[in-house]
Amino acid sequence: MSGSQAMPVVILCGGQGTRMGSDGQTKKELVDVGGRAIIWHVMRIFAAYGHTHFVLTLGHMAREMKRYFLELDTATLDFTLTLGSPETAEFHSTTREIGWRITLADTGLSTDKAARILRVAPFLEGADRFFVTYGDGVGNIDLDALVAFHHQHGCLATITGVHPVSQYGVAQVDTEGRVLGFQEKPQLDHWINGGFMLFERGVLDYLRRDSTDLERVTLTQLAYHGQLMMYRHDGFWRSMDTFKEAQELDTIWRECAPWKVW
Repeated sequence: MSGSQAMPVVILCGGQGTRMGSDGQTKKELVDVGGRAIIWHVMRIFAAYGHTHFVLTLGHMAREMKRYFLELDTATLDFTLTLGSPETAEFHSTTREIGWRITLADTGLSTDKAARILRVAPFLEGADRFFVTYGDGVGNIDLDALVAFHHQHGCLATITGVHPVSQYGVAQVDTEGRVLGFQEKPQLDHWINGGFMLFERGVLDYLRRDSTDLERVTLTQLAYHGQLMMYRHDGFWRSMDTFKEAQELDTIWRECAPWKVW
């Protein structure tokens, strides 16, 4: 599908995901959607565009993340797994349809996102640019168009802007206060960062400079220096922060699967 050069994909998946529940038994990125972990869906989106080198920043429940990939169904995947060290395990199927390369790097339990990216920089192998995204957000993002937009503007970083969906139903009310109806969880007008970010290697210098909060500090600094652009995505996008949202995504997958671009 992709006409652009393949690039590494850093997936931030070391957080605790506390809103998924208090039992601490389920890693958010491993919550099942349509029979597969949500992070698998994220990876398939990138793989559909030819970006199959994944670097995962492990932290909370790193052992569970490693176990998931060690036990991943090799009947449909052909991949090489690097456990954050020279030790490498290769998993090959007879079909060799996908050919993923997955690096699992333990970046600490409480490390902030910016520092997690810095800690996996050695696994990017000198790539001029790389994707950064979250392990719980899916959408029918046109990654080729995102890359083309990034090349055109020439700045250090691009985020993908999406319209979030309200968590609540919205009442439609006239000027006298009469309720005319309700709209269930409408799409909001404002833009948020939906992940699917593309960074030039120069962003690593900003990470070294502050190495604190990726969104509130690093991206803000990039914006201040005129080095941050937004690719506007008007299509489908959802993130998964709660089990209720996981159930909603599972229903959407079974009904229409709008983010299934592969």
